[in-house]
Amino acid sequence: MDRFEIRGGTRLAGRLTIKGSKNAALPLLAAALLTDEAVTLRDVPDIADIGNMERLLAEVGCSVARQRAGDLEEAGGVFTVKATDLSACHARYDIVRTMRASICVLGPMLARRGYAKVSMPGGCSIGERPVDMHLRGLEALGADITLDAGDIIARIPRAHGKAGRLRGARVFLGGPFGSTVLGTANVMSAATLAEGTTVIECAACEPEIVNLADLLNAMGARIEGAGSPRITVHGVARLGGADLRVIPDRIEAGTYMCAAAITGGDLTLDNCPVDALMAHMDLLRHAGVTFVFDASGDPMRATCRVSMERGPLGGRGLRPVQATTQPHPGFPTDLQAQLMAVLCLAEGNSVITERIFTERFLHVAELSRMGAQLFRQGPTVIVSGVRSLRGAPVMASDLRASACLVLAGLAAEGVTTVNRVYHLDRGYERMDERLCSLGAQIERISDREEATLGAPGGVA
Repeated sequence: MDRFEIRGGTRLAGRLTIKGSKNAALPLLAAALLTDEAVTLRDVPDIADIGNMERLLAEVGCSVARQRAGDLEEAGGVFTVKATDLSACHARYDIVRTMRASICVLGPMLARRGYAKVSMPGGCSIGERPVDMHLRGLEALGADITLDAGDIIARIPRAHGKAGRLRGARVFLGGPFGSTVLGTANVMSAATLAEGTTVIECAACEPEIVNLADLLNAMGARIEGAGSPRITVHGVARLGGADLRVIPDRIEAGTYMCAAAITGGDLTLDNCPVDALMAHMDLLRHAGVTFVFDASGDPMRATCRVSMERGPLGGRGLRPVQATTQPHPGFPTDLQAQLMAVLCLAEGNSVITERIFTERFLHVAELSRMGAQLFRQGPTVIVSGVRSLRGAPVMASDLRASACLVLAGLAAEGVTTVNRVYHLDRGYERMDERLCSLGAQIERISDREEATLGAPGGVA
């Protein structure tokens, strides 16, 4: 199991290209199950979750051709997916347990094949994330849903002895913490092949949903309103192939913005989706970070310079802020941990409230090991800024907490060891190498290397 050893205190400076979005690419790849023709996606990131989705698609009867990017700073690789075996309808636990986004094959497989069997998904330990909204949405379209031995089994009832189709309906996807992104993706994808018109109320407004709607429309679907709380889908009889570019990863971009802030750095981010990061950038701007970008072209693929001036006493000059996570276009929960790392060094008291995943605070204890002053009360953490953090061994609990601890390590005095960075590899492509290209001092150490070094006759 790999870990990072980070020697902190280095100011980051340089240029990075933001990779394609993990959270967009996964449902886009799943959408290939809706057609027998080839679907090509460009700028797909080379990360563990994409590899898991590639194996899952092969498991359910798809051929996948993958061309990786030739350079570390290219936006991503190219995937071509073609469904070849419509009888393979079981997404098994062995693969699904590795990532929650596996659930997004349920709607496409059901709509195209009339049957889907998907293991209940796994993923990060950030609190309860039930799939009931997915299932209620598909039931509203006419699917029969049962649960058996940890599997979700979805069927379209046969009509007059023949394979039936889903039926258009009005579907409400609101919940106690807002809309569901993957639930919206599942229902919207399934509705493209339903008879009649589907109206999804309280739909997720995230840019990843817009990217998925763009692909589905390119395949021949008729979707209106993506990016708003009401999406209308006019069902069609069949879908064809398409070729689409994945949007840049707004969470990766936001993480590197935090890296510039916490190290007093100066980074230029190419292919940066500033249009999808206004809430995050506004908070960082209030904390003292400077942004310079030109969004007159495509604001989802801008060039953005992110810099942090030193304070009058040589500190980072960060100011405290109050932040509350919200569905898009609000401040995203996937950047909460990274912002908390930055605010550990602000001059005053900050308040962070988590409204999406209320247990998403496992990084609090690990930051405290590094000298952070944090007080949690329910869904709220008060962050009392300290003058410096201290390097320490810490344990990554989930994907975004991993990024938070790496950021803290970049700014800390001494050496920080971040264990279990396989979480990080699920969502960030070669983060250690990319940060080192900006001046960071990070060494990746694996158990295999350590065993070799310690074995008789091993490398000294």
